[in-house]
Amino acid sequence: MHRLNRFAIYPQKVRQSEILIHCVSVGEVAVAARLIDTLLIASPTLSVTVTTTTPTGAANVKNLLGEKVQHLYLPIDLGWMMSRLFNQVRPKKVLVVEVELWPNMIRQCAKKHIPILLVNGRMTDRSVRGYQKLSLLIVPMLQSINHVCVQSQRDYDNYLSLGVPAHKLTITGNIKFELDNSISGIAEPLVSQFKAENRKILIAGSTHDPEEKILLDAAKSLIGQFPELLLMIVPRHPQRFDKVYELLKNAGLNIMRTSQKSLPQEQNLQPHIDIVLVDQMGVLTDLYHYADFAFIGGSIAVRGGHNPLEAAVAGIPTMMGNSTHNNPVICEALKTSGNLFSVNSSEDVVQTVRHWLIDENARIAAGQKGYDVVKANKGALQRTIALIDAH
Repeated sequence: MHRLNRFAIYPQKVRQSEILIHCVSVGEVAVAARLIDTLLIASPTLSVTVTTTTPTGAANVKNLLGEKVQHLYLPIDLGWMMSRLFNQVRPKKVLVVEVELWPNMIRQCAKKHIPILLVNGRMTDRSVRGYQKLSLLIVPMLQSINHVCVQSQRDYDNYLSLGVPAHKLTITGNIKFELDNSISGIAEPLVSQFKAENRKILIAGSTHDPEEKILLDAAKSLIGQFPELLLMIVPRHPQRFDKVYELLKNAGLNIMRTSQKSLPQEQNLQPHIDIVLVDQMGVLTDLYHYADFAFIGGSIAVRGGHNPLEAAVAGIPTMMGNSTHNNPVICEALKTSGNLFSVNSSEDVVQTVRHWLIDENARIAAGQKGYDVVKANKGALQRTIALIDAH
């Protein structure tokens, strides 16, 4: 079905929807979920279709939104394929989350007189330089968008420099700040044994190569002094689960995969576990709430860094490498507050985690500062919805 959808072929019955929201993957789906849940509170009968381009994004739609929405994969960006999608769904509005701009998608919206808005928009300086090289294609595309809701002044200025008129630009703030600290409980079975043992949990979320090796080396150094430490690694991509497990099991530590967790009656026979590989999807957000500190992946690996707010709203201190250009405003706010700490090697991780293990008050204070940043940045969601309603 994934491949067929990408060619605008829909074997499943496609429902018409009032709003179509496009998200590239996991982070954007989380933003869309916040928007959709809020819109449904005001209009319970609202029909929504969410499109993604990756199976990971699709899985996140299912986890966060279930049957509240219809999910389809976005077709390849050819005019007739996009036209076929819109003819099937017949949306009254199209929302694009953050940065995924497709010229033919936008052109078809304009041709069919469907208002299209970019929400939670971001535009890095590097992206501006790339778009300026394609200005003949990009400028008309951007000018066809009805409104651009951006996260920050940087994003506003960059869209303005690409030809988006000021009356179509609004700084609404970052919807990713619109998190609450509630949990579903889905991750509780994965950690109940360890919390009962009073373990201190370092959660490494959305990791990439070589971050697992760096964290593994740090854990080997720390565990001798702090046997209560437990490292839980959640790789970003499920296709890497087996490869990461091979790396971990050769480290001379006791490793467990959550997919192969022993049955409750066998738990007393388990050795003291040092590292847990979380090889399942949809549990990371909850896991942060059971952890004591976090490393956010894609940041030592040069991937731009994943969003640290899910850890911050859980009230735990966080670590990231220097690659944070995906969320510069968020990372700078958390660094300035004293919640986010820079690490670029296993030695940096050892030093930072050792400090938190020795000084519990410092760990708790750093975690509280992250939560305070999230609380202080509320409001983007309602400002964005007001602009959606206005179009």
